[in-house]
Amino acid sequence: MSQHEAHGSVKAYVIGFLLSIVLTIIPLLLVLNHMLSKGWLVFAIMLMAVLQFIIQLVFFMHIREGEGPKYNVMALILGIVIVFTIVAGSMWIMSFNG
Repeated sequence: MSQHEAHGSVKAYVIGFLLSIVLTIIPLLLVLNHMLSKGWLVFAIMLMAVLQFIIQLVFFMHIREGEGPKYNVMALILGIVIVFTIVAGSMWIMSFNG
């Protein structure tokens, strides 16, 4: 695989960019127009964030491509577990601080 083949096409970048814009505008409109209750609003924002994360991985970081995509995914999962552990642990500790 040559260096040029490892990168995405202009079409893929444009699709990823447009999807990212849409997934940014939707939560903004939900918040500005008070369209959902607080709980559902938080859920919708988190859902859009996760979808945008997946779009970024697929279209811009080429997580499926490369010589070892299995290792890329495993490293990504490990990173997510570490970040989740740090954030959840911090929130748990802060909840008992007050």
